[in-house]
Amino acid sequence: MKLFYRKFGQGQPLIILHGLFGQSDNWNSLAKQFSEQGFEVYIVDQRNHGLSPHSDEWNYKVMSEDIFELIDDLKLQNVILLGHSMGGKTVMQFALDHENMLDKLIVADIAPKYYPLHHQIVLQALEAVDFKTIKTRREAEDILNTYITDFGTKQFLLKNIYWKENGELAWRFNLDVIIKKIENIGEATPNENSCNTPTLFIRGEKSNYILDEDLDMIHEVFPRSMLETISDAGHWVHAEKPKAFYDCVINFIK
Repeated sequence: MKLFYRKFGQGQPLIILHGLFGQSDNWNSLAKQFSEQGFEVYIVDQRNHGLSPHSDEWNYKVMSEDIFELIDDLKLQNVILLGHSMGGKTVMQFALDHENMLDKLIVADIAPKYYPLHHQIVLQALEAVDFKTIKTRREAEDILNTYITDFGTKQFLLKNIYWKENGELAWRFNLDVIIKKIENIGEATPNENSCNTPTLFIRGEKSNYILDEDLDMIHEVFPRSMLETISDAGHWVHAEKPKAFYDCVINFIK
């Protein structure tokens, strides 16, 4: 699949993948900062998200192959991959599939383990927004307010609303497929093989996505990995503490 991407700067390629319900422009600010340090930064919309195509096929294997196709099409070498949450699972899958194409790997606040389904409330909220009757973003926000109390989460989701050609609002992401196949997103990264690419795991101190007891498993799959914890940050570690996240990544890749 030909993915949509934005490019910043010149130098060693650094590809950044967003998480579930995200899109490439969530990373604009950090991408520009990385590009100023001599990196050619690509922020990418994964399939069924942003401006990339929609597909009924949606799992980490096909998302990994999407990244392979992107790297192959652009003839990139010595690639650094960075992924947050769902994007982190994608880059881990890619590293196991195509280790020879990578220089370094950065995984933000996700482990290679299985995660039980935990997006039910968000999915209910999104399903409740009926764009056949809702004609303004404010009406959509009012619906989300009845399900979701966290302001940041609501704004993050609302960024995905756009006007279709027929003047009807819609979600950028492929909600139907996400609902049908959401359990794929919690699947564990295969651990039959290991990846010796130097790898940085970053977690938020207040997040419960990477626990201390996960470290042995992480080292089994990624034996050349290290873990950094960013103080006073949750799961959205790059958005909550962008300066600390930037410093952490730059220190690792430079």
